[in-house]
Amino acid sequence: MNNRFISSIENKYLEVSLDLVENVFTESEGAASGKMVRGLVEEIRRKKFYVPELELLMLNEEEEVIGYVMFSGFHIEGKYEDKLLLLSPVAVKTEFQRQHISKELIEYGFEKAKEMGYEAVIVEGDPKNYNPRGFVTSCDYGIVAGPDINLPFPECLMVKELVKGALENISGKVDFSYYESLR
Repeated sequence: MNNRFISSIENKYLEVSLDLVENVFTESEGAASGKMVRGLVEEIRRKKFYVPELELLMLNEEEEVIGYVMFSGFHIEGKYEDKLLLLSPVAVKTEFQRQHISKELIEYGFEKAKEMGYEAVIVEGDPKNYNPRGFVTSCDYGIVAGPDINLPFPECLMVKELVKGALENISGKVDFSYYESLR
């Protein structure tokens, strides 16, 4: 197995990481999804909730970007932005999938986020991909999808505590309208 390492984003990887995200989502969900997710990353980078230290890359020994994860600040109903992160997107080059790259990036991100003072992470996605990382259904904590979020199932919106008990004090409706890319 090749040696791999995790790095926070650097200028030389800004465009390469966008291409990776777009290509991975295009291959799995179609061109419209690829462009939308690329646009989301570009938009988050321009906004106040961008946390460059938590835009993470997995590089191989040739310094090729093979995996990508972005954690960014997030709020619920204008609250908790100093405590809560959004995990999106997660992308691994197709030929490198099923090698625990996303797992390593996400776990590394949890540790780094906790060190930075964040207390919880929210994600929208397939529970079977995120439950093994410790995510649980958010509505069990009073964190529900707002009217503009069309989830296939309520279980697709999930949260994870980075600090034990953090979710006892966080609740409300999740709203992605802050992001034009998601409208």
